[in-house]
Amino acid sequence: MKKAYIFPGQGSQYQGMGKALYESNPRAKELFDKADEILGFSIKEVMFTGSDEDLKQTNVTQPAIFLHSVAIAETTENFAPDMVAGHSLGEISALVAAKAISFEDGLKLVAQRANAMQKACEANPSTMAAILALTDDQVKEICAGIDDTVVAANFNSPGQVVISGTHRGIEEACEKAKAEGARRAMVLKVGGAFHSPLMEPAREELEKAIRETTFKEPICPVYQNVDARPHTEVETIKSNLIAQLTAPVRWTQTVEHMHNDGASEFIECGPGKVLRGLVKKIVKDAELSGLDTEA
Repeated sequence: MKKAYIFPGQGSQYQGMGKALYESNPRAKELFDKADEILGFSIKEVMFTGSDEDLKQTNVTQPAIFLHSVAIAETTENFAPDMVAGHSLGEISALVAAKAISFEDGLKLVAQRANAMQKACEANPSTMAAILALTDDQVKEICAGIDDTVVAANFNSPGQVVISGTHRGIEEACEKAKAEGARRAMVLKVGGAFHSPLMEPAREELEKAIRETTFKEPICPVYQNVDARPHTEVETIKSNLIAQLTAPVRWTQTVEHMHNDGASEFIECGPGKVLRGLVKKIVKDAELSGLDTEA
């Protein structure tokens, strides 16, 4: 009976996120106020009163989800994970929750990550698309057969793969996916090709910041996106985190490995319910719960 705490990534944000927690918990208030200082603008104002459009800006979305996730973890009584994992951005939240990095350093990394990704998006106009009801191998084969840059970026659950690449490449991949029987091949409203080679400039920028950040051995294994395996060794964790920006998020495999290693309960620690929906498709008998009382 092991507990796996899982931390969401971009796309889980919603209007008013964190407001009730901020108003009811002194530790949460401390973290939100500290985040405003570190970021140099009032992230909590955007979270509490901003529009959906405001919350979609990468430089807001990523720190907001990270802040909300860590605040929930830090204010949960008897928070004692046997293992943790995060989806994309959520991996940094998971590392903070597992005491591998401090809240302050985690937030600085998230802000740098968001800005580096934004710059890479502007330098290389690109996008992502969700492909439903094809196998992982079918999607990888479609991507490999296209001349433009297109790769499988998120293996979210069986039959749900997100691809990343140039606008032209994504358009061609979606047409091929439909021809092969995909139930849907839908271009997403995102600013760029996350988890693809087009994020290389962001990876280079973030590598320096990660190398300069103090990491400690986590209190429990951290299952990382790059290889879906558990890690506690500091240098390995750093290397995997650096590689993450241009490598696929192996979420299906991560959840499978956590389950095989004894996780029977998956607890979503952050805004929304996205990850619970994915876990349910990967491990049918998993016990699922969430710590966001506002969602």
